[in-house]
Amino acid sequence: MPSSPESPPVRMRAGELDIDEALVERLVAGRFPHWAGLPVRRVASAGTDNAMFRLGPDLVVRLPRLPGGGRQVGAEHHWLPRLAPHLPLTIPAPLALGEPDAGYPLPWGVYAWLDGTDAFDAPPADLAATARELGRFVAALRSVDAAGGPPSYRGGPVRAGDADVRTAIRDLGAAGTLDARAATEVWEAVLRVPDRDGAPVWLHGDLLPGNLLTSAGRLTAVIDFGCFGTGDPAADLMPAWTVLDAGTREAFRAAAGADDATWERGRGWALRFGLTAEHYYGDTCGNGTNPVLASVARRTIAEVLADR
Repeated sequence: MPSSPESPPVRMRAGELDIDEALVERLVAGRFPHWAGLPVRRVASAGTDNAMFRLGPDLVVRLPRLPGGGRQVGAEHHWLPRLAPHLPLTIPAPLALGEPDAGYPLPWGVYAWLDGTDAFDAPPADLAATARELGRFVAALRSVDAAGGPPSYRGGPVRAGDADVRTAIRDLGAAGTLDARAATEVWEAVLRVPDRDGAPVWLHGDLLPGNLLTSAGRLTAVIDFGCFGTGDPAADLMPAWTVLDAGTREAFRAAAGADDATWERGRGWALRFGLTAEHYYGDTCGNGTNPVLASVARRTIAEVLADR
């Protein structure tokens, strides 16, 4: 994970909690005194749901930024150790679960630090190999018994985002930054694809470049399971457009084992993410608070529209 000193992050959404190094020091000292005194340093991240702080050389503290984010911490601590043995890439290892304290109202977690740099800052050198590795990860995750798993944030029908997508198309098109006709054609084609009919399966739900770690040019880990859970696995096909390109998509699809309908719903999820993230976080129509995510969103939209 990337780590560097930075000023407090810009608030991206209303209601974000105040989280800084001093708070983390108080929380750790109160709940885990054996780690008290370890240096605390904010981790630079474009993530929107959690703040992260390096704790000494081997640990990272992860705290939800929004009042409704506490449930996911407990889910990660319960499920990630159960998923990890079945997956071909490293995922975060929860070590300790903290309780609300020191004025912070939510559960929070301590995890093992993973070395590497996110794929936005350090893209993998071999995109074809990355396509195969990501596809195998998606297929392996989907194959783990999902009984009792919580529903994923992106595990429902992609069509549920219709109103937000159409608003983004309208506004970005009016601003001259989007081919609104082309985007509408792709989106309406997605809406004609049948919803998934089957038992829910595991999905990560947020396979963006910032949630993939690389080292020496190779993909090494998948992080940030804030959207994970069960449902339709189509959203886990988003990296075909968020990370990969026209020359590597088919290798990813083959390794992931995606049928035609799931692939098209995955395309819809990629377009939905791209449009709504650019609309909210970009400079043209949004609040301009997350240039990294807006850049990924613009790239994703371009890849989807070029892949018609």
